[in-house]
Amino acid sequence: MGRILGRIQAYWTNRAEGYSQVNQEELAGEQKNRWLAVLKEEFPRRDPKEIQVLDIGTGPGFFAIILARAGYQVTAVDYTEEMLRKARENAGPYADWIRWMRMDAQKLEMADEQFDVVVSRNLTWNLEDPDAAYREWRRVLKKGGLLLNFDANWYAHLFDRTKREEYEEDRRNVQNLQLEDHYIGTDIDEMERIAREVPLSPIQRPAWDVQTLKKAGFHQIDTDEAVWKRVWSDVEKINYASTPMFLVKAVK
Repeated sequence: MGRILGRIQAYWTNRAEGYSQVNQEELAGEQKNRWLAVLKEEFPRRDPKEIQVLDIGTGPGFFAIILARAGYQVTAVDYTEEMLRKARENAGPYADWIRWMRMDAQKLEMADEQFDVVVSRNLTWNLEDPDAAYREWRRVLKKGGLLLNFDANWYAHLFDRTKREEYEEDRRNVQNLQLEDHYIGTDIDEMERIAREVPLSPIQRPAWDVQTLKKAGFHQIDTDEAVWKRVWSDVEKINYASTPMFLVKAVK
């Protein structure tokens, strides 16, 4: 286990219930259709039943569930047992269609070249060794396989005064509009302590990802820094205005 992996696991175990509620809202509303459209736009143009997808850091199962519903062959991994329990619960009748596995994203216990697509959301920023993670994700992809990673510079405001001002403005806007603040209800202090220790918080992304994926041996690397406009709800756009989500895509 890495230096702070246990603390990260404990944090997300405590967050599982609240994070699961967020996923349930996404699954109940229009967002599931927006997300599925963005994913399918990038996926190979083949029968979903022929496409093996690995969802890394599945959390309460959002990607795994919408992809299984759409007919894809899905394996979903997460390091936190409580997240996997919530994911199975959220999947309902689709739970048995998905292969659930507890696993470290940085050290996958899987054979080489198994998957056509690897997907991930809001995970890499939170890893102790994201370089190793990208190498592992490439390893389990088939030749010509696709990586789609959605993430953001979530805790850049801890290291950059301008970003901090923008983050605080987001909090004021949420309060003034009487919206739900997505940072309240989390253990902000502990998350910020972890964010100060993991390597990606102060680094400008997705530029870092592009360079790291090249070093790992990926090619056809591309980014979409406006993807948040297509997938986020209006409430998310106000909550996270200073931390827009990007997509990094790459081919093995």
